Amino acid sequence: MADRYSFPCKPEANPKAIVTGGSSDSYYRFTVLTERLLRFEWSKDGGFEDRVSTFALFRWFETPQYQIVDKKDSLQIITDFFHLTYDKKKFSSSGLTVKVGNDVWSYDGNCYGDLGGTTRTLDGAYGRVKLEPGVLSRKAYAVLDDSKSMLFENGWIATRVPGRIDGYLFAYHGDHKAAIKDFYRLSGNQPILPRWTLGNWWSRYHAYSADEYLELMDRFKSEGIPLTVAVIDMDWHKVNIPPQYGSGWTGYSWNRELFPDPNGFLSELHKRNLKVTLNDHPADGIRSFEDQYELVAKALGHDTSKGEPIRFDCCDRKFLDAYFDVLKLNLEKQGVDFWWIDWQQGTRSRIPGVDPLWVLNHYHYLTSRRNIKVLEQPITFSRYAGPGSHRYPIGFSGDTQITWAGLEFQPEFTATASNIGYGWWSHDIGGHWGGVRSNQLMVRWVQLGCFSPILRLHSSKNLWNSREPWKYETTAHQIIKNFLILRHRLIPYLYTMNIRASYEGEPLIQPMYWNHTDNEAYTVPTQYYFGTSLIVVPITSPQNATTLLGSVRAWLPRGRFVDIFNPQLVYDGDRYIQLHRDLSHIPVLAKEGTIIPLDGNPKLTNGAARPTEITLLLVVGADAHFELVEEPDTSDHGSKNSQPPLSSFSRTPLNWNQKSGILTIGPEWKGTGCWRQWTVKLVGHTNTNVQARVPGFRVTQDENSTTICLGNVHRWNPDGFEIFLGEDLQLDVVDVKARVFERIHKAEMEYEAKDSVWDAVSDRSGDKIQRRVERLMGTNVSAALKNAVMEVWAADGRSEGSAKGHEVWADRTCEPDDDELDEVLKDYIIV
Repeated sequence: MADRYSFPCKPEANPKAIVTGGSSDSYYRFTVLTERLLRFEWSKDGGFEDRVSTFALFRWFETPQYQIVDKKDSLQIITDFFHLTYDKKKFSSSGLTVKVGNDVWSYDGNCYGDLGGTTRTLDGAYGRVKLEPGVLSRKAYAVLDDSKSMLFENGWIATRVPGRIDGYLFAYHGDHKAAIKDFYRLSGNQPILPRWTLGNWWSRYHAYSADEYLELMDRFKSEGIPLTVAVIDMDWHKVNIPPQYGSGWTGYSWNRELFPDPNGFLSELHKRNLKVTLNDHPADGIRSFEDQYELVAKALGHDTSKGEPIRFDCCDRKFLDAYFDVLKLNLEKQGVDFWWIDWQQGTRSRIPGVDPLWVLNHYHYLTSRRNIKVLEQPITFSRYAGPGSHRYPIGFSGDTQITWAGLEFQPEFTATASNIGYGWWSHDIGGHWGGVRSNQLMVRWVQLGCFSPILRLHSSKNLWNSREPWKYETTAHQIIKNFLILRHRLIPYLYTMNIRASYEGEPLIQPMYWNHTDNEAYTVPTQYYFGTSLIVVPITSPQNATTLLGSVRAWLPRGRFVDIFNPQLVYDGDRYIQLHRDLSHIPVLAKEGTIIPLDGNPKLTNGAARPTEITLLLVVGADAHFELVEEPDTSDHGSKNSQPPLSSFSRTPLNWNQKSGILTIGPEWKGTGCWRQWTVKLVGHTNTNVQARVPGFRVTQDENSTTICLGNVHRWNPDGFEIFLGEDLQLDVVDVKARVFERIHKAEMEYEAKDSVWDAVSDRSGDKIQRRVERLMGTNVSAALKNAVMEVWAADGRSEGSAKGHEVWADRTCEPDDDELDEVLKDYIIV
């Protein structure tokens, strides 16, 4: 397949941006890609690299503004953002320095990006693991060394000349988004994901039979839980093989005892609107027991008379052609949509510098273009191989242990991956192996999964360890189900963010410091932006035995926020706050002036068809805009070498004018022109007088929101349509006493001890707030309850008697035993 060896690239740099020179055995070349991005190269032989590396595909940039001061024994390159000084010798810490702002980088041959990037795998991780650097830093610079990466030449793999130095300096001084956008300009954008990848995936390492797997899919349907992807782990193929062949990890022959009719099985999954991926551990090649051994051998001219194995060789182009165009193509013809590449055998091949994982990821992705009519976009599912891996989504993060420590690290791990442009991690939601059974832990992991790039339930091969929601206790079962349904409803929002990620260089998940320069933004590593509009603060520790609430420390930027799951809680920002939630929710905050589109179909089904009904979550208090982006109606998924043009996508603008109180939907651009049903839910706002220019609308209210059902509206109305909701609507004010009463009431503790907490908050004696806060902190109750009460009391500065500005947080690390008394004001800290 010649097409497998072609991909867009422009590796040679603009000659006007190049500064080069040297003599004897020291030659240098600097490429000023932008005023903030510099490539630095050194060689002993005078040769430099203009081929494509796994990281750098597009080195041709417009000519930036820069100055050169070139003397006999020194060179300076100066832009508005950096000042390079070089002694024209082999790069050294004393001979090559770059000043960026008040920071100075001295060459040391290492990568540097102290905000972290990601790593190849979480296999076996108990909790935190060491991360490779990204291209973002608290310093004014970051450095990416590309000296040892694999190359491509005329579409095929190539290696570097040993001893040459090749690196990139990112001089962005805290402008993190600009750094990542230029990273993508140099390395290539994240591709578009097909819509169906954004729903729920089912995966389990288990020896399913065909009937068992189909029955499971039907059970999900009967539960009302939609799925989009069916993952079949390694037991789809023969694993119990004669010992002379080695292990059963690699295999390409269906286990006919479990799957007597593979074609029929795959067809049944497709009838259920599911995409199918099979696990592949390719390291052991194709052995003589395989069904396709003779076919692959014929393609390779391999002698089969002695039954010798066809060894896996990623450096042999002829082998790869047979691997893809015979072995895998025949399985794809049966109905396999894409492949889960589970390479775990390290970075070495028979050619030094060629990493098999890179070869597998690159050529699997390009080969998947032949299935574009089924897949909609090319896709693979594999492990991270290094900078540039973002071009081959989706990432599989590996086999984590089932521990609270493992869960606690995953939000940070997912967010920092964006610092190296890697935006589409798929984790084993629920954890993979080890650990203990815990309803709480499973629920919290699924809640994180709902607000992760990909939600894939998974578990190890263990009789007791599986992720079916109905195998957990009743409460946990219902919560897990709710979040899996919510994930499917989020697909319209997620698909829009998917297009933004690909065309605008904005990954779905972003650390807080990407969007805020405040120092505090760097202190909440497990908190992140989920798309443009939501701040997610996962709860990753067990709930407190007294409050029955999980808790997490958060930092809120300036503004006012509402929790979309608990709209009765509204928070003023620009401060730290401790958030508490029962098992049913985690904090997901939306700022005033937010619109979130959800799939509004009352009964969700498998697959990810464009919804005929849309529900808009609207947070009033400020103007809001969202442009819903959907696939081209022409089914134009782009050529095999490119994505569809951005102009081809269907778009529906959604605008809320805070002052006038008018919500405008549409007009739809490049849409179907069909009717679509719209519902608007005002999150955290009640008591609204609604007028709409459409007949038959209905208004319903509960204690936390107002819902307006508009019914069917034609999408080709040239002016869109407008709904008047009320001028200058505001979020409801937090009812402190009602919310505090709930928390005290539910606390499992001595009844008499509750009175002192309630008296401090509800006091009408005239005591100042500061004194009443001191009284709360001096009560003989758990620190956890004090913090849960303080959260509500200080949440909304508009509330009568609000403690905002006086908030104090009890130090739970010093919490006494139940039979000990707290000393007044000894167990709290002020922030």
